[in-house]
Amino acid sequence: MTTRVRFAPSPTGYLHIGGVRTALFNWLWARKTRGVFVLRIEDTDQERSTAESVRVILDALKWLGLEWDEGPEVGGAHGPYTQMERRALYREHAERLIRDGKAYRCYCTREELEAQRAALKARDPKASFRYPGTCRDRKDEPDLPYVVRFRMPEGGSVSYVDKVFGAVATPNAAQQDFVLVRSDGVPLYNFGAVVDDITMEITLVARGRDHMINTPPQILLYEALGCPPPAFAHLPMMLAQTGEKLSKRHGAVSAAEYRAQGYAPHAVLNYLARFGWSHGDQEVFSLDEIVQAFDWEHCNKSDGKFDPKKFLAINHEHLKSPRLTSDDVYVAQVVPFLYARSLEGVEPGRVKEAIPMIRERATTFVDAADRLDFVFRDPPLLDAAAAAKFLVKANAGHLRDLATVLEKADPWTAPALEAATHAWLAAAGRQIKDVAQPARVALTGRTASPGLFDVIATLGKTRSLARLRAAAESAERG
Repeated sequence: MTTRVRFAPSPTGYLHIGGVRTALFNWLWARKTRGVFVLRIEDTDQERSTAESVRVILDALKWLGLEWDEGPEVGGAHGPYTQMERRALYREHAERLIRDGKAYRCYCTREELEAQRAALKARDPKASFRYPGTCRDRKDEPDLPYVVRFRMPEGGSVSYVDKVFGAVATPNAAQQDFVLVRSDGVPLYNFGAVVDDITMEITLVARGRDHMINTPPQILLYEALGCPPPAFAHLPMMLAQTGEKLSKRHGAVSAAEYRAQGYAPHAVLNYLARFGWSHGDQEVFSLDEIVQAFDWEHCNKSDGKFDPKKFLAINHEHLKSPRLTSDDVYVAQVVPFLYARSLEGVEPGRVKEAIPMIRERATTFVDAADRLDFVFRDPPLLDAAAAAKFLVKANAGHLRDLATVLEKADPWTAPALEAATHAWLAAAGRQIKDVAQPARVALTGRTASPGLFDVIATLGKTRSLARLRAAAESAERG
């Protein structure tokens, strides 16, 4: 049997990083088993669902490289892939359950139910309201608005083996006659998900542990519809450092925010894969390595705390490694951030030449663009404190002399430039510290930069000499 998994987000806002983790685990299993990854949009919350949110979800998944095999913009044999376009299908299945005596029409109004709930609370403030089955055995069919409710078995229990949590059993007495379809014909979550998973032939449902409460009623719906339920895998929750559910007040939580902050997409997936799944002591993976190693047996049961520092460290490892982030990928990712700085001459070839200078230290592509700024900006942005400290009259002669020495260097490579500089310093009885920081500030505008001679080699002869001499003149003027 072909593995078929799905990611089914609600388009009510940004794509939460926890949702990305759910999408990733499904995608990994599809790729590991050479199966099918389905994207389905669950837009039944019409008050909050927007086309803009759908676009945000699609763009985020594309940026991350989690391409779907069936779904919006791709199509497939099991569409449509948006729930509000599938309402006729839900009606058909609801009517079938009613005919089979496994569901019924409930004409209770909201006001009646609220009154019953209030009366129960008055009698017992701690009691949880359960629908009392008022319409369960009703035979008439008045011309009134109604919802469709599931006829919950009065005895027995639901048992299944979760791929992460193992054997789970829930007594049916803990359930109630829950609503399948609202009076406007829109399905509630459990019914819509089951009908979609049946008709889309989903073989495994992998989702967050917070959905475990939905699994027993869904399994009952599968049985009522005469369909075998899929396998289930529930993933540990992603919590904030405080132990609360991770939300915006704890910092960046959306895929779009991490994209804007310059995270590498595969580094994001690397961190999320290791959040709730382990593979020995290995922390850093390429995406292909994760696909090959992924399994359900090594998923954790315990919830975990999202660690921004570790996330950034994983991203740094990806940016440092040409194996994980090739030069061409690095260029493609960093160029938009260079453009955002309004720089001139940002050509892929020039960016590629400059990357080795900053690879070891840049933690994000935003950081990389900042460290590369001086390469593409003439004159470089000058740090006022650095200029006040190093571009002073006492250093003007050092800068002019260095420019004269470098002008004669051949070839224009970092080793040759370094050799020429040290030979001059030795002959003049000077030390590198006498000239390094003034030259660094003259060339980059900062006291912290890549290696001095890498900077000079990358800037090229004309620009390097011009910057050194301009700085000398500025220092002379005081």
